[in-house]
Amino acid sequence: MQPAQFLVANIDLLPKGRVLDVAMGRGRNAIYLAMLGFDVEGIDISSEAVKSATEDAAKAGVSLKARVADLEGGYVIEKGAYDIIICFNYLHRALIPQIKGGLRPGGMVVYETYIVDQIRFGRPKNPDYLLKHNELLDMFRKFRVIRYHEGIIDNSKAVAGIVAQKT
Repeated sequence: MQPAQFLVANIDLLPKGRVLDVAMGRGRNAIYLAMLGFDVEGIDISSEAVKSATEDAAKAGVSLKARVADLEGGYVIEKGAYDIIICFNYLHRALIPQIKGGLRPGGMVVYETYIVDQIRFGRPKNPDYLLKHNELLDMFRKFRVIRYHEGIIDNSKAVAGIVAQKT
């Protein structure tokens, strides 16, 4: 599995250090970062996905700390613990303050997920899982925004993405 294009395109902006991959799925981004020498932890609600990520990391010869956790049911991101927090294709608005708090000063967030225009391309359709226009930018307004994009990509998906630094 290939890592997210937005992560690859912005990898040179990221400081080496401790990374948390929120809702990592099968670990495509976590494994990519581990292969580049980052100290990566991943969280996902699916035990099957976590098992797959751990196995794929071992096959790739890298270390990945992966655990099953419910991000919407009581899991708490450790405060000030991470140099980078990444999140792709997942939205739980109540988690945003924890993501901000989990970063060390100077830490970076890389976040990309679907916007409301995604409805015309299929799933997700539930507005709870779709960002409004400029919402991601507004969420990280107090951070130093380094990169931001929002719109339709390849006439196949509608996303917003941000790389921002905690000041």
